Amino acid sequence: MPRILAIDYGFKRTGIAVTDELQIIASGLTTVASNTAIAFLKDYFSKEDVIKVLIGEPKQMNGQPSESTPIIEKFVADFKTAFPDMKIERVDERFTSKMAFQTMIDSGLKKKQRQNKGLVDEIAATILLQEFLTRKMI
Repeated sequence: MPRILAIDYGFKRTGIAVTDELQIIASGLTTVASNTAIAFLKDYFSKEDVIKVLIGEPKQMNGQPSESTPIIEKFVADFKTAFPDMKIERVDERFTSKMAFQTMIDSGLKKKQRQNKGLVDEIAATILLQEFLTRKMI
């Protein structure tokens, strides 16, 4: 069965998570520089079978688009150009970074390790993906 991939796109860094082949477990894959995300994905898609990509959609508390929306919309347009046949689903990413940071604390990471913003982005993508899988199973 093909994998599902989740992207937490940011101005500087992009967190990426992927499911196992049975689409049961979400795992962090990596964090890449945002300006290399498309190239990374081209390489990844050439090696792995991916059926769908989830892309975080930043929103404010009131549901309105956040200030980072234009940056992410440009990435989505570039993604669609690079991968016209790939299914995309936008998912609400509110609180994922805070949840990722709390996950780091709860798992006992030292303060120095918690300052790794790339790890926060990777965990945020994993949370996006795991929440999607949980909703899919309900």
